[in-house]
Amino acid sequence: MDSSAPAVEAALPAAAAERYTYSPRLRWQPEVEEYFAAAYGRDRFARISQALAHPSCYSCIRVNTLKSSTAAVMHKLMNLVDQNGLCGGINGLEIGQQNDGEQAHEGSSLVHKCPYSGLDNVLFVQGSGPHALNYNSQPDQSIKEVIVSRKCAESVLRGAQVYIPGVLACSSHVEKGDKVAVSVAIEQPAENGGWNVDAHYEERMGLYIGQGITSMSRSGIFRVPHGVAVEMTERVYNLPSFNDVLEGEIFLQNLPSVVTARVLDPQPGERILDMCAAPGGKTTAIAILMRDQGEIIALDRSHNKVMDILKLAAEMDLNCIKAYKLDALKSVLKTNEAKNIEEAGNCTDAVVTLTEDSEPCHIVVNAEITNASEESSTTSVVQTDNKRPDDKRYVSKADLRKNLRRMRNGPGRNNCSGGRVENSKGFLPNSFDRVLLDAPCSALGLRPRLFAGEETLESLRNHARYQRRMFDQAAKLVRPGGVIVYSTCTINPGENEALVRYALDKYKFLSLGSQHPKVGGPGIVGSCELLNKTYTEEWLTEHESELVQRFDPSSSLDTIGFFIAKFDVGQKED
Repeated sequence: MDSSAPAVEAALPAAAAERYTYSPRLRWQPEVEEYFAAAYGRDRFARISQALAHPSCYSCIRVNTLKSSTAAVMHKLMNLVDQNGLCGGINGLEIGQQNDGEQAHEGSSLVHKCPYSGLDNVLFVQGSGPHALNYNSQPDQSIKEVIVSRKCAESVLRGAQVYIPGVLACSSHVEKGDKVAVSVAIEQPAENGGWNVDAHYEERMGLYIGQGITSMSRSGIFRVPHGVAVEMTERVYNLPSFNDVLEGEIFLQNLPSVVTARVLDPQPGERILDMCAAPGGKTTAIAILMRDQGEIIALDRSHNKVMDILKLAAEMDLNCIKAYKLDALKSVLKTNEAKNIEEAGNCTDAVVTLTEDSEPCHIVVNAEITNASEESSTTSVVQTDNKRPDDKRYVSKADLRKNLRRMRNGPGRNNCSGGRVENSKGFLPNSFDRVLLDAPCSALGLRPRLFAGEETLESLRNHARYQRRMFDQAAKLVRPGGVIVYSTCTINPGENEALVRYALDKYKFLSLGSQHPKVGGPGIVGSCELLNKTYTEEWLTEHESELVQRFDPSSSLDTIGFFIAKFDVGQKED
């Protein structure tokens, strides 16, 4: 976008008190709205929809108990506030003092321990909002505005600044250092039945998220590609920011995600699979619960996301995590590859491709060690890592030759030396003690969400089909006597209760297990007729609904919308 972007003059209207507020209305496709109203009841769904448009009023911090303790982190946070305000006093918030390790005013303190049993490594930092702001602090001047995109606004509501890529429009004559109101342009219904983003004046009523100081002039905002456009000084929601704070000792994570790792109940020495692991929050939580003893296989199909997992594991000093690039739909090793591994006497390891920047390796051929070279004529070799001599991986001759050529030719066009990841071809059936499937979903439980009209009934069904295929993989990979935990961050019953119904009906060796800690509420009971009554979506029985956890964003828990199901794995048929 350049300086020819539309100018917006925001003259103060008579109904300023109503206009300059934050009172969003979340838009849905009519068919989706009716579906959710049938599932939840119209009044409850209205409350959920309203809650989704607002952020939670607190931040949940998980403490890395392998590097620190909950009490020590609590003390450090308070010292940081006393010394330098912790990123501006955590956006203007203050934390209560302690006496002999205890909070002086337990009820009013803004940092406190999680009150739920089994979550002793969790701290809550209280935020505040919504606040009524005075946008007309200079009555002799018209209000200058910066209009941002929906995604940018959702980030700002969570505590971020306004960055240049998120700016859609700006009042004329805005200079560096000017005070501006920040509003958001949200998709509106279009004549063709779709949605358009329109920054018109009337559509922004009730969509003001705060005020700030511009970091550059209007022309500069539309000339440079990146950087901070507006430093927020007043926000509708004041939420704590933890950028670069106690790195490696804490991790900012939604409460239901912390609960999910606990429900999996990983034990030291076990072999765990995290099928859709990025960005690594639950993976590292599992590793800490295991005391970094055992093996966690973390998968993602994105190269960069696998790098994120490895980076977070290194930041937290966790060594039991092995991350691979692999589509979770291909997690089970193909029959011919599995046969080769079984014949080699290794029934648990995956077939992987060497990374380009891995340490020099040796090849074991007929019990003799030789150096790897392009002339090797073996069809299957064993890679031995110099740092972990007991860690053997089977690599094909073709993969060896290709990677050796790449190592010789350098890092490539992206100039990313040391940024390679390992590709996996899958894992043997029954080779994991526990499997976590935090499935990709419609994400209709994330907060704040300012628009939901992109989802249709058909797109929601497509999400559910995709998740069932992933669950099929999980059911094959977990061993008898093991555990599968399935979770999503959506309010859609078709991706939650309907998936549980599918799993229990198809896999007779699965049963719902009790969950600890139990923080969320029960699941949804019954069924729903869809698509003009041509399809019936089955949910849960009363008994089954008590064994799952559903986090309602409109409840007093004030979390994102989330769902957790735990399956105990019985004896499988041969």
